[in-house]
Amino acid sequence: MESKDLRYIVWFSDPESSDVAQLGGKNASLGEMTRNMRDTGIAVPEGFAITAAGYWAFLDANDLKQKIALLLGRLKKNEITLARAGSSIRRMIATAKFPAELEDAIRKAYQQLCEDGSRKNLDVAVRSSATAEDLPEASFAGQHESYLNVQGERNLLDACKRCFASLFKDRAIVYRENHHFQHTQVALSIGVQRMVRSDLGSAGVMFSIDTDSGFPRTVLINGAWGLGESVVQGEVDPDEYMIFKPLLSEPALHPIIEKTLGAKEEKIVYASRGANYTRTVRTSSRERASFVLNDQEILKLARWAVAIEQHYKRAMDIEWAKDGKTGELFIVQARPETVQSRRDAAALKTYTLKGKGRRLVAGLSIGQAIASAKVCRLKSPAEIAQFQKGAVLVTATTDPDWMPIMKRAAAIVTDHGGRTSHAAIVSRELGLPAIVGTGNATSILKNGQTVTISCAEGEQGYVYDGAVPFEVSDRAFDDTLHTHTKVLLNMANPAAALRWWRLPANGIGLARMEFIIGNIIKIHPMALVSFAKLKDATARRQIAGMARREQILQRGLSRWVCARMSRDSEGARSNRAAQRGRDDSVLPYARRGGQNA
Repeated sequence: MESKDLRYIVWFSDPESSDVAQLGGKNASLGEMTRNMRDTGIAVPEGFAITAAGYWAFLDANDLKQKIALLLGRLKKNEITLARAGSSIRRMIATAKFPAELEDAIRKAYQQLCEDGSRKNLDVAVRSSATAEDLPEASFAGQHESYLNVQGERNLLDACKRCFASLFKDRAIVYRENHHFQHTQVALSIGVQRMVRSDLGSAGVMFSIDTDSGFPRTVLINGAWGLGESVVQGEVDPDEYMIFKPLLSEPALHPIIEKTLGAKEEKIVYASRGANYTRTVRTSSRERASFVLNDQEILKLARWAVAIEQHYKRAMDIEWAKDGKTGELFIVQARPETVQSRRDAAALKTYTLKGKGRRLVAGLSIGQAIASAKVCRLKSPAEIAQFQKGAVLVTATTDPDWMPIMKRAAAIVTDHGGRTSHAAIVSRELGLPAIVGTGNATSILKNGQTVTISCAEGEQGYVYDGAVPFEVSDRAFDDTLHTHTKVLLNMANPAAALRWWRLPANGIGLARMEFIIGNIIKIHPMALVSFAKLKDATARRQIAGMARREQILQRGLSRWVCARMSRDSEGARSNRAAQRGRDDSVLPYARRGGQNA
């Protein structure tokens, strides 16, 4: 490659690919992983970055710097609206031309990528990476555009120009203003990366920390069929897997704490014609009834998450993809986790319901707070004028365009999305209670109805009718007395176990088996043991349906649960934990070999 191109193009495998000032946090992280983590077995798709120097060259060649500064100055003086300023800047970028030197560098790099992949017009992902993006103090979640399944030089150049323009989307301008970033100091790098054919497989997001409790010894994985944008944007209710990190180093163990089957009603796949690169289609009944990852793949991703966290020395937010053609797993992005990793571990704010109300809807709880307010149900961000500050925002799903409304809400409730969706990420940043993936909130909750949003009862969040009284207490642990005797917690609701990890205790001493059966398994053990003898046809259908959904009967959980109950009653588990000399008391069950139920 000629020396003049090095100003504009940096391959992820090059030593200078860790330069955040030129590549932005996202691309610098891809370069860091490509160069330093492949020896650990972590697979990162090949690619290159268009540097910030390329962005500045594009602006200079079209004399855009002063024009952009003028429009943003008028916006600051309230002479023009945000919508007018943003659209004017984006239009100027869309009609501008690449300087010949930059265009030639992009074309050559893409041709090289095609040669390396032995394919003409290789399909690539084109992702924005702002030079202030993915820093520990700011996530910039979804502020700038990414494009998948981009094929051919002309389409690549068009996608790059759209990425440049997305630096001035209304939501991006507002985000920089709120976080005190100077518009003229932030540049945009673009990552061009070989596509993983997850449109034929699956993809998703994982965190090396529990996203709601901040418990540092778990990996949380979300996944769905098709391209990963559906999970990131919260358009589907994904599968969820939770893995216990301390036991991942022991190959004989399968420390999968929990597996939850998501609805996954849609998936994003390649578009074969038209202006769009991708399209959304319905999933099959078999896809909806199946997990997107098997246990070995779950554990492999979890081990990669631990390795990435150890390399960066901080909790990480990671995007993964599985190629449907080859079955290979890849890491396509990694950035610092920006919420739980900055919380004060020496303090705990607890919320407790002090009354009862009629339960209206349920979903995944985000955060641990409670809020009471009136419902405001909206279909799109364009209805912002209807939203009253302090109301409960109820909608199908959110994306960054909802940010101005979300900042004014007392709580958020969505029909779709998982713990790694946009609504979940932003609500954590804002410190708002949120319930996502309810499935029916927009049809059940009515405008103006007073409700109570409770995220203080474990993994499930509930919306109650009326204003249910609740109590808030702050606890600091700095002056806590330490005893020679190990103090263990007794747990009734197993879903609440991770909420209490910050307490000055030595782990979980007792978990109520009847609550585990009632809240999680939801089938009496003897009904599983004697399933073949059941004569009630309705009960058999219900149990079979639940067992199929939870994959209980296929994995022999009935026999395993009974055996585990017997062994635990004899204290065998606590003895094994003591012999290993480690505290894994928060882990419910880690079996040797086989599949985890």
